Amino acid sequence: MGVDSGLPDFRGDQGFWRAYPPYERLNISFVDAANPRHFSEDPAFGWGFYGHRANLYRNTVPHAGFGIIRAWIQRFDPDWFVVTSNVDGQFQKAGFDGDRVCEVHGSIHHLQCTVPCCDSIWENKEEFTVDMGTMRADHVPRCPECGAVARPNILMFGDWSWLGGRSESQRRRLDAFLTRCAGRRLLILEMGAGTSIPTIRNLGQRVGSREGALLVRINPREPVVRTPHLSLPVGALEGLKGIDGFLE
Repeated sequence: MGVDSGLPDFRGDQGFWRAYPPYERLNISFVDAANPRHFSEDPAFGWGFYGHRANLYRNTVPHAGFGIIRAWIQRFDPDWFVVTSNVDGQFQKAGFDGDRVCEVHGSIHHLQCTVPCCDSIWENKEEFTVDMGTMRADHVPRCPECGAVARPNILMFGDWSWLGGRSESQRRRLDAFLTRCAGRRLLILEMGAGTSIPTIRNLGQRVGSREGALLVRINPREPVVRTPHLSLPVGALEGLKGIDGFLE
């Protein structure tokens, strides 16, 4: 979903380095950059990556596909829920009810203590200026409780200090939704869920195995799906526009 709004595609080192050339010079991959150790070893460098992304996501306008889905919800009045591994907050920005969104890897728009000294998770209201030559932020947010470095409330690679309480609350609402849907027809729209980090893909397949469920996999790279489910080997926006045209 994010790529069609103009957000960078981090799949593979080349895609990541196209978005962030300084990391190629430093031979740092996306996995290396998205590592919580930076917040203890060099917090300004850690916040260079996440501060830039926070600025980018705040300034990004969600593409028309979000509006297409919202129009379907208004037109057909289904029970619905959004599950995303994206941390960009674009569904909420596009007008989706935050109580019906589950962000399984957290959100860049919320912060936590790096220690962590407590279970607090708070809104990210920090503003960042990032030196694109060194990928260092101009300041480092602090925990309001203990004064330690603050970090995004995002599940990173090799992460043992992520506070998952906010995402777990969202997950409980998702579970309640799936319980309500037991025995009912269910449509799963899965967009861009790959196999390298298969969280969303595994969920789609598991829920899609229910009786009466149909999985529509929209994916330009890994579109294969078992029958009777459907595959659209295109990007999210193109796939949503195609379905919308068919419904007309």
